[in-house]
Amino acid sequence: MRRGPRITLSKAGEEVMQIAAEIYGTISRLGPALDAPAELVTGKIRLLTISRIQSRSYDEFLAQFHNEFPQVELEVDVLRSSDVISALLQKTASFGLSLCRTPQPRLEQRVMLEQRYAFFCGKRHRLFGRKNLTLSDLQGENFVSFTSDQIGGNLSPLTVFRDQQGFTGRIVASSPSLDEILRLVAAGYGIGCLPEHIVAADVQADEIWRLPPWEGVSDVNVYLLWNREQKMTRAESVFLERFQQMLMTTDVAGRF
Repeated sequence: MRRGPRITLSKAGEEVMQIAAEIYGTISRLGPALDAPAELVTGKIRLLTISRIQSRSYDEFLAQFHNEFPQVELEVDVLRSSDVISALLQKTASFGLSLCRTPQPRLEQRVMLEQRYAFFCGKRHRLFGRKNLTLSDLQGENFVSFTSDQIGGNLSPLTVFRDQQGFTGRIVASSPSLDEILRLVAAGYGIGCLPEHIVAADVQADEIWRLPPWEGVSDVNVYLLWNREQKMTRAESVFLERFQQMLMTTDVAGRF
């Protein structure tokens, strides 16, 4: 539909576009598999992931999978959780490693990591190095925030916690990237909520400082996701089988 210089899709047009995206996602994965001898596992796997997944078990799985199936090509793209989920729903990717606060009816999910988020500040912040702090000491502090921690987002439990505790500080910086949130916290923009295991080395190096509550703010899971309606190639099926085997044979607390 044309409205002045802009063209907008009708509801029927949006449905056609979604179907076309699904068809493209399926066809784009077929070529390498059709060219391979029957006894080889080959083809391309498109894996979408959020940034900074830190897991020795995952690293070991990738190494073992490549050693066993060297002909399989792995394409890894780093995206926001919402974009990972959207791509999987459109069948334009094989698998996703992502936050997923609200289960999606068309997506299967398995817990990969359990991350505990806690408050931290940088060495330029007035609370750095101070001991015996309480939550009341944080109530007026400004925040560095993930763009996905607004109400309804994948990290909205962080916003809910701030509201429940009556925090009055404003959000002075935000980003979808964990690395950029860490950079801004370290630079002294404000306090920020980060996964404890990801920043453990930075705490040890006195680059950032742990703040209350000492039990942490919220547990947020990282999931292995895939579309149950998507027909998989042999390479994708084997990848999923091996990945789930790793998850079943390791304890979630020991995967970091």
